[in-house]
Amino acid sequence: MGAGKSSVGKSLAQVLKMDFYDSDEEIEKSTGVDIGWIFDVEGEEGFRKRERAVLEELTAKSNIVLATGGGSILEVENQLILMSNGTLIYLHVSLSSQDHRTLNDSRRPMLRTQNRLEVLKKLYAEREPIYEALADYSIYTDNRSVQAVVDDIVAWLQAENKIPL
Repeated sequence: MGAGKSSVGKSLAQVLKMDFYDSDEEIEKSTGVDIGWIFDVEGEEGFRKRERAVLEELTAKSNIVLATGGGSILEVENQLILMSNGTLIYLHVSLSSQDHRTLNDSRRPMLRTQNRLEVLKKLYAEREPIYEALADYSIYTDNRSVQAVVDDIVAWLQAENKIPL
């Protein structure tokens, strides 16, 4: 959450000449409502069900860059879908940067609370080990420009022969 998945993903897709998709945006397009509404009405379980369906649909496409919601990796089914259909890149961000980057973002339903920092700490503790375990490549995004992060990802992809030089 607040790692820069959408910003980095869009820029990376442009550099790689691929289509970019954001799973949360695709859920909103298909339902006609925002993620917050889905959480309010269907709960997290309802949202995760929709998310899984969108991930299955998007990962069937070729040559795309996909930004997933921060909690998508909590579901084992989603982990399997993602691991079997692409290269997973973890954009690592510190807790303090997450807090700063999401402070005025009202579109994050899990942070609509008085104890946002405690929620962020809990989410970080729960998710970070999973991100690290699943990622093919991890990169720190704190105090780095989108372009610097993208350049490092492209260099890694080339070094791993995942894209042509």
